[in-house]
Amino acid sequence: MGNRKDGTLVKEIDSMHYIMPLMYPNRCDNEAFISETMDLTAVNKYLEKKNAEDPEYKYNMFQFIVSVMLKTLTLRYKLNRFYANYNLYQRNEVSAAFTIKQVFKDESDEGLAFIHSKPEFTIDDVHNEIYRQVHYVRKEGKDQSTQSMDSIQKIPGFLKRIIGRGARFLDRHGWMPQSVIATDPFQSSVVLANLGSIKLHAGYHHLTNWGTTSVFVVVGEKKQRWFDNEDGTRELRDSIDLGLTVDERVTDGFYCSRTIQLIRKLFENPELLDLPFNTPVEY
Repeated sequence: MGNRKDGTLVKEIDSMHYIMPLMYPNRCDNEAFISETMDLTAVNKYLEKKNAEDPEYKYNMFQFIVSVMLKTLTLRYKLNRFYANYNLYQRNEVSAAFTIKQVFKDESDEGLAFIHSKPEFTIDDVHNEIYRQVHYVRKEGKDQSTQSMDSIQKIPGFLKRIIGRGARFLDRHGWMPQSVIATDPFQSSVVLANLGSIKLHAGYHHLTNWGTTSVFVVVGEKKQRWFDNEDGTRELRDSIDLGLTVDERVTDGFYCSRTIQLIRKLFENPELLDLPFNTPVEY
């Protein structure tokens, strides 16, 4: 029992966090769902300012939310933990993953994007990396993990069950080949689903027992809502819904509540994303 290539064993834990995986070994049995509505007044002004020079690839809402989650998981490190093979691990990096639709048509394939964040990253780094990966997927059509899955699909049917069992064993111990999981979204700190881009509302999304992801974020469609001002008046403002699903074994409810406060702080003060993600925030 020790460290994995993707995580460091958390040795000093309380008895509850030691017993929880023994009682509830499956990630999908430990989901806590949180739904939040965010005021976009400050974000809209911030993105407009970022795009004032009219760059070829503009800053958009999804890039902003990816940056928010990467900064949040950098500062709120306990949510960047995962259970595997009954042990608790601290992930060695902060990362985010999502799918990319090549073309918005029913028959279009999807690619996988994976952002490997660094402590010194800012929203500019995320913007550039998303641009690079979106451009690659839409030009080349296949990411590394999808190519590996295509190869597995060609294997005769009677071997699939054996391969599946072997893959789950390797995944449980952190031994899966990097070529297979290079852009596997469920090996990341957080998976994001941008449902707003396909005109859907935010809502619950399950975690998976495969992989190591402990946080899933669903981004809904931008819409206008009434908000109450401090003087008692009401104002119609742009808003967006976020649905967060968390493995409740990795931390407690108070820690999650404080994390939501940080996310809201970043929506209210988006310029904080111009600073390195490891820069502390008062909230």
